[in-house]
Amino acid sequence: MLEGKTIAFLVAPEGVEQVELTEPWKAVKQAGGTPRLVSTQPGQIQAFNHLDKGDRFAVDDTVDDADPASFDGLVLPGGVANPDFLRMVPQAVQFARAFFDMGKPVAAICHAPWTLVEADVVRGRTVTSWPSLQTDLRNAGATWVDREVTVCTAGPNMLVTSRKPDDLKAFCQAATDAFGA
Repeated sequence: MLEGKTIAFLVAPEGVEQVELTEPWKAVKQAGGTPRLVSTQPGQIQAFNHLDKGDRFAVDDTVDDADPASFDGLVLPGGVANPDFLRMVPQAVQFARAFFDMGKPVAAICHAPWTLVEADVVRGRTVTSWPSLQTDLRNAGATWVDREVTVCTAGPNMLVTSRKPDDLKAFCQAATDAFGA
């Protein structure tokens, strides 16, 4: 159970894969936690269903104003454009890295580990992702595996990773378990 726990969802203003945002969001709420949408800009973010525009979602906090210490965990949803944008914003990278520095659980799916590569937090970790990221992750010092979900405890925090939307059920369960630990 996640009663009293607040989980940050870090997304770019445009390009997050909608189902990789909404399904973990629902899982956190169903487990009794409070999800909060953090982005690089205030207002709303534009989600996508692969290449087609999806729904818009209200931003709760910006990375400039959000304090990672006030959250109990971090979810990094995928979508190709989402982490590609985030890794170019130093404040977003620093926000993600702070969860590792504080030993808080992080869950990343699909292309989201690109943000973790930029934050230099995957060295020595076992991770999975969308297959096209495996070389980037290996070059950053991670051991890449092709699994539905991977839970790595080899670093300062618990790191949950998954490959794609088809893995969301396992990803959501592992993420909420990690946040509740």
